[in-house]
Amino acid sequence: MIDIRKLTLVNELARLGTDGVADNLGMLAGEDAEMEVTKTNFVDVRDVKSRAGDGERVGVRIRLQDQPHGHILVLFPEDSAKKITGLMLSDMVDDLDGVSSEMARSAITELGNMMVSGFIDGWADVLGQTIDHATPQLVYAPAGEILERTAGLGNNNLALMFDSTIAVPSSDIDADIYALPDLEEFVEMINKLDERRS
Repeated sequence: MIDIRKLTLVNELARLGTDGVADNLGMLAGEDAEMEVTKTNFVDVRDVKSRAGDGERVGVRIRLQDQPHGHILVLFPEDSAKKITGLMLSDMVDDLDGVSSEMARSAITELGNMMVSGFIDGWADVLGQTIDHATPQLVYAPAGEILERTAGLGNNNLALMFDSTIAVPSSDIDADIYALPDLEEFVEMINKLDERRS
């Protein structure tokens, strides 16, 4: 388990990751974007249903192919997913009511992929390593179900949850980012970061 004294390093990883997300989103939107992580928690996947409620979430699941392995999820409430679709497609269509579900799914997948890329690039930079990832998979279900399924893929019942808000001048978007790393590798990564800071 992670030494409680090293939780500040986990928070630093969260900050570095969100800086990367905001940079990527700002380039996409053509507007300044800010992302704030309001809370970082380790959560038992079995408890997520009670925390997240029953509302549907739309987002992406991405498998990490390098240390710390595992998966990262980016999940949006449905109203934020609609804002994302509008933001991503505003230059392409005049009437968003006429956007096909395929275009909307593509927009969510693209943004989710950009967010995860920004997030793990922040981690990789500070650790001085490469973290490659697989092609994103679109997910749509209540958050608890998505997390349970994802945890089952890696046999891991503990997730690192980042509550976050993304702000661009035209709208605010809520997103939850969940990291479900291989715990032993994640602890090793945190220890490595601690050594580099010493």
